[in-house]
Amino acid sequence: MTQRVALATVMDRLAIDAVITGYAVAVDDGAWADYGALFTPDGRADYRGAGGVEGPAEEVARWLEETMRLFPVRQHLIVNRRIDLEDLGGYTGDRAEVRADYLNPMCLARQAASGPEGGPPGQSGTATPDFVTGGRYTFALDRAEAGWLIRRVTVHEKWRRAPGP
Repeated sequence: MTQRVALATVMDRLAIDAVITGYAVAVDDGAWADYGALFTPDGRADYRGAGGVEGPAEEVARWLEETMRLFPVRQHLIVNRRIDLEDLGGYTGDRAEVRADYLNPMCLARQAASGPEGGPPGQSGTATPDFVTGGRYTFALDRAEAGWLIRRVTVHEKWRRAPGP
């Protein structure tokens, strides 16, 4: 591998990492236009493994927008990212697969509206999330003229719980 190819590989990995981070931020912030912009025109999302829907990213974004109203406070952490770039004989191709674990604590609307223990709205303080889920994402990405985009994301929920007594 030449130094130029090695540098291009590092740049691809950083760009892909930025897309995955952008995905988490878009979902947590409810930035559905940003969510849609992360996908290829034919991009799909599959949340069936977490009790959700599967379909074109635009349709799934509408479903997420409606569903996430129940949990206006959420902080989705995507960790342990394993990025596999397409290998074209020592050169990176235009496709990548990412497997990454997630942890997603969320607070219900009633807690977000009043704040923890009657505190100001939106303040998370020491509030316990009403719902926590964890699992693994698989992302398939394509290189586009504008950069890396998600062709498919699939959620594989491994566990969920409602904390507290």
